[in-house]
Amino acid sequence: MGGLRELAAPFVALGPSGVAVRTRLKQLTAADVEVLRRVGAHLGVLASRDLKARCRDGLGHDAGAWAVRKRELTPESSARWAGAITKATHDQWALARRSALAHIQSLEAGVRTLRHRLSLPVGQKGSRRAPGGYRSRREWHAKARRLRVLEDRLVRERANWAAGRVRVVRGGRRLARARHHLTAAGLTEVRWRERWEAARWFVQADGESGKRFGNETIRITPDGEVSIRLPAPLAGLANAPHGRYVLTGRIRFAHRGQEWADRVAANRAVAYRIHHDPARGRWYVTASWQKPVTRTIPLGAALAQGVIGVDMNADHLAAWRLDTHGNPVGSPRRFSYDLTGSADHRDAQVRHALTRLLHWATSCGVQAIAVEDLDFTAEKTREKHGGRKRFRQLISGMPTGRLRARLTSMADATGITVIAVDPAYTSRWGAQHWQKPLTSSIRRTTRHDAASIAIGRRAQGYPVRRRAAPPRTHQSDGCGHRTVQAPPEGSGREGPRPRIPGPRTRSVPPDTERTRATRTPNTVRDVRSEPEWVQDSLLLTE
Repeated sequence: MGGLRELAAPFVALGPSGVAVRTRLKQLTAADVEVLRRVGAHLGVLASRDLKARCRDGLGHDAGAWAVRKRELTPESSARWAGAITKATHDQWALARRSALAHIQSLEAGVRTLRHRLSLPVGQKGSRRAPGGYRSRREWHAKARRLRVLEDRLVRERANWAAGRVRVVRGGRRLARARHHLTAAGLTEVRWRERWEAARWFVQADGESGKRFGNETIRITPDGEVSIRLPAPLAGLANAPHGRYVLTGRIRFAHRGQEWADRVAANRAVAYRIHHDPARGRWYVTASWQKPVTRTIPLGAALAQGVIGVDMNADHLAAWRLDTHGNPVGSPRRFSYDLTGSADHRDAQVRHALTRLLHWATSCGVQAIAVEDLDFTAEKTREKHGGRKRFRQLISGMPTGRLRARLTSMADATGITVIAVDPAYTSRWGAQHWQKPLTSSIRRTTRHDAASIAIGRRAQGYPVRRRAAPPRTHQSDGCGHRTVQAPPEGSGREGPRPRIPGPRTRSVPPDTERTRATRTPNTVRDVRSEPEWVQDSLLLTE
């Protein structure tokens, strides 16, 4: 037990700090579509130019440089459009900066693993904590060459990080590379060009509290009327006063529509983004706003009605309800999802599984859901699991971050608290202590079901094992070691007691059944109804 790492304490996850809802722009005329295309293309050019200037400044950028960029953009758009463009550029550069740091950390982990495995003899076995040597001399040589490649790449990325250089592609690097592989991407040059241009358009504006309906640039009234403040070069396309263009169709937010309407009526800030989907030929508008983070309740109050432990897997969520004493209640539940296909399909599958989980928690009256605080950053490297490609694909496909963010957001709307626990040894200890005792002829308990119990008990502060050792003062010898926990190899420890003939009382010996006929009865019975008993003559022997 001394080799086990120290477990982190469970904590209540913070609620969401923002809301985003989306709806479709319908009943658009040809003039509306043309205006949206021209506005998006014009502002997209300005956004590309501003991003180039921001990347050129690097680490030398400051508030003064930001003001200069904004002043350069204002004559070609407006003050508010220039502010929205520069703010989006700043966020995009910061995201690229964080991605560069994550890439450097991934390269450092790969270099460390390669150096460790190359230092071991060929064919040496690994352990649970560290991989062993390579299987053959040929593989050792190939990995030595890869180490040199990663070291050169790491030096280059560190130099870029120190200089503040980032690589950003407006429209997406994946879509840009698809231009050279149209057949593999299933696109023609015309279809690719439509997606590329739509991805580089810019029609989004941040909200401003105190202004009319919370946004002066893209304004949406409570009854669904959408109007856009046109940039200065396109002011001739306006069909409303003050250089505005009002779209023909009306919109309605089905999800959180009342909350959005309340903010708009109170003139509170709401940010909007209008974007086009060339594959479907549809226009959408996304509304987003900030909200104060929900104040977390104490851990004890969240666990007052029990907890539901959830073990996340590649194709399903294994969940089991636990009472306040850490005992599993009822049968386990499984919420399946399919993570193949497009990103929208995968996201919909995750949301559907979480919706069913939250509905079950609400029907049970449980106010807390325990999940693992998973992070597979170090586990997805090919240097650590190079020969286990399917395993690397498995853990790479698990949407740990997206699932946790979705669960936190959706649970906040239902009033359910999310508790994050340390994921160490939950599957191993759950299978060791809970899988076999909870398996019966009518219920098959899987390893994942047992892990969900371990997760729930860890959130409650209980040990994973079912029974613990008694206090020292209650031990029979007063100081020696004694435990009531049965060993893992003790077969049948959860089965019934062995059958012993006779009554289960201390006043009557177990052999009462054999000698009952020779004893005098305690009750008086009518001897006339009983046949007379005559003792046989004894056999005399010498």
